[in-house]
Amino acid sequence: MPVITAEKQPARKRILHAAAKLFLKHGYYNSSLKMIAKEANTNTGSVGWAFKAKEEILCELVTYVFDKQFETTEKLLEGITDDRVLFFAVEATLQLYMAEANEQVREMYNVSYSFSGSAKVIYNKMTEKLQEIFKEYLPQLKTKDFYEREIASAGIMRNFITVPCDMYFEMGRKIHTFLETTFLVYNVSKEKIDETIGFVAKFDMKKIAQDTLNSLLEYIDQRIDEEK
Repeated sequence: MPVITAEKQPARKRILHAAAKLFLKHGYYNSSLKMIAKEANTNTGSVGWAFKAKEEILCELVTYVFDKQFETTEKLLEGITDDRVLFFAVEATLQLYMAEANEQVREMYNVSYSFSGSAKVIYNKMTEKLQEIFKEYLPQLKTKDFYEREIASAGIMRNFITVPCDMYFEMGRKIHTFLETTFLVYNVSKEKIDETIGFVAKFDMKKIAQDTLNSLLEYIDQRIDEEK
């Protein structure tokens, strides 16, 4: 992330606030820099001064969205389990449900995985977590190896997010196939895969996803305000 001067900070916060609101309401592609500038009560020149491109704004906001997923999952599983494989399954399922519940969020995820800058943010953020979660299944792998596998599993996630559910590909099937396919990348046993699928099914993930979406903008605003 670029160094932000004190002079840039107030404008930058307003722009992030505005972009988050517009992205969640209209989607990434339908939210122009002109719209963001108007919502932030500034001009497009100021937006360009604070951020090099709209993608750079997305890179920062998507970090907050992923942090919200992790926080929600941590709170949900507190006192239930400390199994990180089960945590991964619930967190990934939450992401799929959030995308399915809101087309603007689906687009934000899809764009994030598509653009090189935002995709790299995701890869870097997830690599450390994946190494912690799956090192017992792949003890011979180093961080760079998990980075490469994250690129593979992120591709699976992006494709499952992109294709909406329908009468032939309902949500339960989507979750089952996603977990089964992704865990093969990390050498997880069939017995453990079956356990995670059964574990996730115990939760009302549709409601949890909607509750998470309802508080997402407030959470993003809080994180932006906490920046120094």
